[in-house]
Amino acid sequence: MTQDVTNRDHALALDEQDPLRELRDEFVIDSPDVIYLDGNSLGRLPQATRRRLDQVIGEEWGRDLITSWERWIDRPYQVGDLIAEHLLGARPGEVVVSDSTSVNLYKLASAALDARPGRRAIVTDDDNFPTDRYILQGIAAQRGLELRVLASDPIHGPSPADVAAVLDSDVALVCFSHVAYRSGALLDMAAITRLAHDAGALMLWDLCHSAGSVPVRLEACGVDLAVGCTYKYLNAGPGAPAFLYVRRELQDRLRSPIWGWFGQRDQFAMGLEYDPVPGVGRFQVGTPPILGVSAVEEGVRLLARAGIDQLRAKGVALTDYLIRLADAWLAPLGFEVATPRDPQRRGSHVSLAHPEAYRICRAWIERYRVIPDFRAPDRLRIGPAPIYTRFVEVYDALDRLRRLVENKEYAEYDATPARVT
Repeated sequence: MTQDVTNRDHALALDEQDPLRELRDEFVIDSPDVIYLDGNSLGRLPQATRRRLDQVIGEEWGRDLITSWERWIDRPYQVGDLIAEHLLGARPGEVVVSDSTSVNLYKLASAALDARPGRRAIVTDDDNFPTDRYILQGIAAQRGLELRVLASDPIHGPSPADVAAVLDSDVALVCFSHVAYRSGALLDMAAITRLAHDAGALMLWDLCHSAGSVPVRLEACGVDLAVGCTYKYLNAGPGAPAFLYVRRELQDRLRSPIWGWFGQRDQFAMGLEYDPVPGVGRFQVGTPPILGVSAVEEGVRLLARAGIDQLRAKGVALTDYLIRLADAWLAPLGFEVATPRDPQRRGSHVSLAHPEAYRICRAWIERYRVIPDFRAPDRLRIGPAPIYTRFVEVYDALDRLRRLVENKEYAEYDATPARVT
């Protein structure tokens, strides 16, 4: 018998069957009346991270002081290997925790362009995450290159056919987000990477909205380069350091544009000339933020316990459920699903379009204690994180949203967006 998705008992039954349900207790949830649906922007705080940071601050820094660098100095590589193994489908020695996503994108894009001399074009799309577009715009302007910005479908993102149409022998670098930040569209990594290689270009992927939520298979797809943040699905905290990936076969052929002492061979010899270390470490720059790297490690270990396949299965189930409730309750109120309906083409968040999305978002947060986020021009972005979000939270959140819009409670809110949306 078909279950009625609009019956709350159905959501409770799904939670009872959830193999990841006990992992919710591994997170700090001090306000159980708040429904948090913004895990695709900032993940919750793991209990283990609080304990780990207390230990790093109190013992490693407070007691052992500078002698702790004996254990700290290789931590960005050790945590990078954990990310590679459990989340990225990469090999040991291909990932390092370093800097921010923006800085890492600059380093890898610049190195890739240097490795393709004579080629004059970079390809990206108009709905790529803004920092990616801005970094690529800046590099193109500095070098006098052409930035080809593909006009992509606002819901489904660029298809392999779209990408093929803008590639030629002048393209040096292709850069896309694996999961689109606005719509949640999941791009075909293998097909697009293959097209870039067929054109003689290098492929750079942004994994910010996919790492920790969907399986990523960098080695199997032949990906050259990748970057990603750790404060979303990896739950490492606001401003936590990012990671970068360089395929093993490329590492010693590429050189970072920023020559820092943590990328230097025999760094404590304090040599006069820069001589980059072999391997992915040449893309390190300055002293790694040990508190942040330690938080990344705890977040990854928790995801590894869950397993990326189980996280993906629950992410698909949560977003399917959300879309079905939206169809039943919200479509009659002027909402449109602005995310691919095919789960094979969707990440772990859903966007709902509505002309009053910003005011609805404010009312949902302030009056109903449901936290999503807003993305211009008209999107409510809803990110149920598979490791801690319950099905009944999705039910209750959309039930509150339905009542809010039916009663036009959002009309009391200012339509001028705040600085942070």
